[in-house]
Amino acid sequence: MNKAILIGRLTRDPEVRYTQSGVAVCTFTLAVDRRFARRDANDGQPTADFIPIVTWRKLAEICGNNLIKGRRISVEGRIQVRNYEAQDGSKRYVTEIVADEIEFLDSRNSAPHEGGFGGAPAPQPQQQQKPADAGSFGPSIPDEEIPF
Repeated sequence: MNKAILIGRLTRDPEVRYTQSGVAVCTFTLAVDRRFARRDANDGQPTADFIPIVTWRKLAEICGNNLIKGRRISVEGRIQVRNYEAQDGSKRYVTEIVADEIEFLDSRNSAPHEGGFGGAPAPQPQQQQKPADAGSFGPSIPDEEIPF
């Protein structure tokens, strides 16, 4: 069985792109704290793993429209290892989580801002342009009416 469950915070705003056939794909990195600090770290600070996450289709659109850097989420999915040939001809391997479910664990307004908490409001994710044939995923809902 291939199942991964992670809880962490986004390290940057998600990036939404579209395939040539109009399918949405969203990528971002999740910082997941380890239970124990590194042995060589004398300051006792927690150590984090930075795990690449990929979402597809409607879930990709939802992530692109609602997630921002610092947001705390839960991710359920599968581990995927793929390879490709780099421009220099070397073979590269990528390990990532392909997410099936994402749960928002805090409100949009409680995500830490750059430079700490408080101060200016969090930056809003940039809206990506859909190709004309990408279709619609339903009505536009104001942020105040989203139940999370």
